[in-house]
Amino acid sequence: MKSLRLANRTISTDRPAFVMGIVNATPDSFWKESRGTIDRALQLIEEGADILDLGGESTRPGSAYVSAEEEISRIVPLIKEVRRHSDIPVSIDTRKMAVMQAAVDAGADMLNDVSALEDDAQLGSFVAHANIPVILMHKRGIPAIMQNDTAYRDVFAEVNSYLESRVAHARGCGISDDHIILDPGIGFGKDTAANCTLIQKCGALCGGSYPVLMALSRKTVIGDLTGRATENRLAGTLAANLLAVQYGASLIRVHDVKEAVDTMAVLAKIGHNE
Repeated sequence: MKSLRLANRTISTDRPAFVMGIVNATPDSFWKESRGTIDRALQLIEEGADILDLGGESTRPGSAYVSAEEEISRIVPLIKEVRRHSDIPVSIDTRKMAVMQAAVDAGADMLNDVSALEDDAQLGSFVAHANIPVILMHKRGIPAIMQNDTAYRDVFAEVNSYLESRVAHARGCGISDDHIILDPGIGFGKDTAANCTLIQKCGALCGGSYPVLMALSRKTVIGDLTGRATENRLAGTLAANLLAVQYGASLIRVHDVKEAVDTMAVLAKIGHNE
C-alpha cells in the first residue's frame, strides 16, 4: 500500500502507484484533451484518479510563462468547483507563491513545482507553513528554450545531484521529509536517451529515500520510441508508466486516467514486487 501525508489527512492506495490526473486550465497545453475545467475534473474523478493536478500555466517545450494573476483566474474557480463535488486531493502545478496561497485558500492540498522551489524565494517557507507536500522537479532552463541544451556527461548523476540540493533547500525551509516528492523532469531539457535512463533509474533518486513521480503521458519521448503522433501515444504511455512503477515510481501523472488505473490493476495482480 502507498500512502501520502497531506496537511490534515493521509491518503493511501492499494495500487502499485497513485494515479494523478491532469486538468490543464490553459489554452495551449500540448495535449488538447487535457484542457478543460470542471467537466474534465469530474470525469477523471469518475475514472478513478487518486489525485487531480490542476495547472494554469503551460510548461510544454516552447511555451511562455503567464502572470500570477492569470494563473489565479484560471485555477481558483476550478478548485472551488471541484470542492463542491469532491474531497479528492488537489495538486497545483505552479512556480509562484501568490498562486499557491490562493489555491490553498480555495482548498488545494499539494504543490507540483517544476522549478523545485527555485523560481519564488517565498514558496518553500509557504509550503512548510501550510504543511503540504511538494513535488520537486528537475529541469534545465525555461520551457521556451529548455530543449536547446540536452547534453549531459552523466544524466542520472547530474539530475540526482540537483534533486539532492533541492531536497536540502526544502528541508532548510522547514518542509518535512514525508512531504517531499521527486520528479526527474522527463522531457525538460533531456533527449530520448537521457529520458530512458531516468525512467530506468527513477527509484534510485536521492538514494530511494523519497517517493518519485513520473510524468510520461504522451510526451515526446513516447513519440520518439514509438514513432507515433501525440494522439496515438496512449499504448506507449501505458507501457512506459508500467515500467516506471516497476523501476520504483510511486506516482504517475497522466492524461488518460481510466487506462492508467487499469494498467495499475493488472500490475498489482501480476509481476509487481514491493
